[in-house]
Amino acid sequence: MKRLLLLLIILCCAAPLVTAQNYSFKIAKLKYNGGGDWYANKTSLPNLIRFCNQNLNMNIAAEEAVVEVGSPELFSFPFVHMTGHGNVVFSEAEAQNLRNYLLSGGFLHVDDNYGLDKFIRKEMKKVFPELEFVELPFEHPIYKQKYNFSHGLPKIHEHDSKPPQGFGIIHEGRLVCFYTYETDLGNGWEDKEVHNDPEQIRQQALRMGANILTFAVTQAE
Repeated sequence: MKRLLLLLIILCCAAPLVTAQNYSFKIAKLKYNGGGDWYANKTSLPNLIRFCNQNLNMNIAAEEAVVEVGSPELFSFPFVHMTGHGNVVFSEAEAQNLRNYLLSGGFLHVDDNYGLDKFIRKEMKKVFPELEFVELPFEHPIYKQKYNFSHGLPKIHEHDSKPPQGFGIIHEGRLVCFYTYETDLGNGWEDKEVHNDPEQIRQQALRMGANILTFAVTQAE
């Protein structure tokens, strides 16, 4: 099976202008079961999309879709974002669907909105029982796309006085899932009035988000 990213890369380069009817690809927020607030950070993805379209000349649909873990529509999106504070439960069928999606070229970004860690680690073991999250070195290309983050993830919000960490699930040399922990990137993407973060902090969050999205749709096979 050809990776779903290849066509999207070509389209992204060929169509620099964004209109409501004409875009190269769409990204999605992951809807999951278990009671966790998968719907958190309502303004974050639209703001990240706008930033990428304006500053990286990308051609992403202005509004994100919502896709369920077990839906065949998952395969329509090169980049899927997941967030929340609480419980996550993947059924066996959902875990298999997510695995198939990731192995066919999809990319999952998980952003801990504080409280997600113990749940997502357990559920991703259903998806990749043979693999573990590994911390990515600061030299990883995801930190060196358009914007250079020589010390890794920026710290957006303080919770437990821990440094931000970026973990990955790597399958046959390819990063299929990037998990951002103790950083709150999604909060930094939100409208300014939601958290009243300084503009410098918001820009750091958006730039790192742009790096993740760029990496996801351009990484080599």
